[in-house]
Parts: sequence; C-alpha cells; structure tokens
Amino acid sequence: MINSIILSYTTFIYFLAFFLYLLFMVMGRAGFGRLATLVTLLGLIAQSFAIVFRWIESYQLGIGHAPFSNLYESLIFFTWTIIFLYMIVEWRTKNRTLGTFVTPLAFLAMAYASFSPGISSKIQPLVPALKSNWLISHVITCFFGYAAFGLSFALSLMYLLKQRDTPLRQNLFLRLIPGQAILDELNYQMIVIGFLMLTLGIITGSVWAHSAWGSYWSWDPKETWSLITWLIYASIIHSRLVRGWRGKRIVFLSFIGFCCVLFTYFGVNYLAGLHSYAK
Repeated sequence: MINSIILSYTTFIYFLAFFLYLLFMVMGRAGFGRLATLVTLLGLIAQSFAIVFRWIESYQLGIGHAPFSNLYESLIFFTWTIIFLYMIVEWRTKNRTLGTFVTPLAFLAMAYASFSPGISSKIQPLVPALKSNWLISHVITCFFGYAAFGLSFALSLMYLLKQRDTPLRQNLFLRLIPGQAILDELNYQMIVIGFLMLTLGIITGSVWAHSAWGSYWSWDPKETWSLITWLIYASIIHSRLVRGWRGKRIVFLSFIGFCCVLFTYFGVNYLAGLHSYAK
C-alpha cells in the first residue's frame, strides 16, 4: 500500500528534522534551523497525502471510512496533529527551539506505528460500534487535545532546562531557548487549547456512546481515565487563574497530566472495556 510506504519514509523525515533542530541548537547556525523547518513541513505534507491516500484506498476496498479506526491509524493521526500544531506555534513565535523537543515525540509515535510487530498497517473494516458519523469529530477533537498536551510537555521540559541557564554558563543550547516567562505563557496557552479540545472530545464521545451503547457514560476505563486527565488539566487552569500558580508548579502538574494522557491513550488498551477495539 502506497500510504504505508509514504508513512514509513515520513518516520525518517521526522528523525532528520529532529537531528537538524538539534544541530541548530548546539551549533547556533540559523541555516540548520531553516532547513529543519523545511524538512518538518515536508514530512507534514507527505503525511497529509498518505492519510488522504489511505482514506481513498479504504473506499476502493469497499470498506470506506476515515483512517482513525485502530491503533496504527490513531498513532499516525496523533503525529500529524502534533506536527501541525507545532508548525503553527513556530510560525507564530518565530522560534525554532521547540522543534528539538517536539519532533522526537513525532518520530517515536511514527516508529512505533510503522515498525512495531504487534501493530498492523492493514486497512480493516470498522467494528459496529465505530460505524457512526461521530467518529471523525470525536477523534479530531481528542487528538488535537492530546497534541496540545504533548506540546505543553515539551515546553515544560524546556522550562526546566532554561533554569540551568545562568550568565556564568555560556551554553548556546540553553541561551537559544526563550525566557522562562515566555515558556510559561506558551505552556499555559497549550494547556487551555488542549483542555478545550479534550472537553469537546468527551462531549462528542458521550453523544456517540449514547447512540452506540444506549448510555452517555459507562465508566469504561477509557472514559474514566479521560475524566481523570480532564480533571488534572482543569486543576492546572484553576490554579493559574485563581491561585496565580506559575513556573515549576504548573510544569510538574503538566508532567502528571501528560502521563495521564499517555495512559488514557495506551494503558487502557490493556484493560477490558468498551474501547478494547483500540488495540
């Protein structure tokens, strides 16, 4: 399948992008940064075409559906959302250092999807529970939320690293990272975006669950951990707005939140529940 081949090559494109972003930060050469942006954009375009080709191919096989139905396709779409959102942030901030921390997430997700022996890249028919018009809206909102939380995680790492930057340490790698106040604000913005998208994802998922299983909420492991994740990020926003928390407190809470995101995405697949098809 042409889409799987393109996606396999895209994995290495994102690794090359990470390597170029790293060279940019280590050597301070702007040319490496510009080249890294172009390579990342190339990977995003190639991946976009691959997703469209996969969608078209599913219709050619007579099982037409959006390519969001299994773990392989969800990993591919998660990678697409995190790179798409990162490119917007880079364009808005005119700073490329975040790419050094985001592209490894994209590479690892793509590598796991493309080369893990337990994950099949075959286009498969939808199970009955997934045959709904709510599939696209639910998956898109949830994964844009996950992507925003992924960027928040990367920004939190940068914040901790920036704390090591002092006038006595002329470390080019750290000096290229924006100031802590900027990182803190960007981190909060990503958390708000992720929280809003996850909220929409939970709402669309509840409506979908009612049409598929006759109940808006079943305390399925995926639903339960989605709620836990939502509550953690809600507490971060509350702490920021009401108690004025900033800096390290928000960073550590965002680490906890992203761990919950990963468990919601991967961990619950090993638990019996209505979302067991996600395997």
